[in-house]
Amino acid sequence: MKQVQLILVAGPSGVGKNSFLDRAIRDFPQLRDIVTYTTRPMRHGEKEGEPYHFIAKEDFEKRVSQDFFVEWAHVHDAMYGTSHQSLKETWDEGLVAIMEVDVQGVATFKKLYPEAASIFILPPSIEELRIRIVARDKRPPANLELRLANAEKEISQAPSFDYRVINAELDKSYAEFKKIVEELLGNA
Repeated sequence: MKQVQLILVAGPSGVGKNSFLDRAIRDFPQLRDIVTYTTRPMRHGEKEGEPYHFIAKEDFEKRVSQDFFVEWAHVHDAMYGTSHQSLKETWDEGLVAIMEVDVQGVATFKKLYPEAASIFILPPSIEELRIRIVARDKRPPANLELRLANAEKEISQAPSFDYRVINAELDKSYAEFKKIVEELLGNA
């Protein structure tokens, strides 16, 4: 199998995508997590550049008009986008880009880069997803029902992805994810 240059990871809010990405980055030095831009507020424990570049909505919209982003989308109550420059720098360094992208973004990336690999992370159930979101945010977020409604729509798109992993138990699920990444990198 030829090594891919772009791995796209999607799944509903709270499913554990960042946990998978963080571990993969540690396990595979040839991967670079592409930091995307967002207009959403920082959560507890986050900082600029980890896990996003946090910018004002006006700045985001200006960048959209300047064709700064490869792709961008409205997700829940915020905007998210990936810069052309971040991908170019990664590939110029001979690294493989791995990134968390919403399902809309994956469709856009696959049109531009059909050879990109897509992995969808599924929750064991919507109820378990609810529990994880509340636990992560330390309280039920104001948009919890919106997130869960969006999660059901996103899950309906999972069959269109190249790979699917159910995150029922993190270590076992990550082992399955890691095996997929190894194959994609030509390490298997």
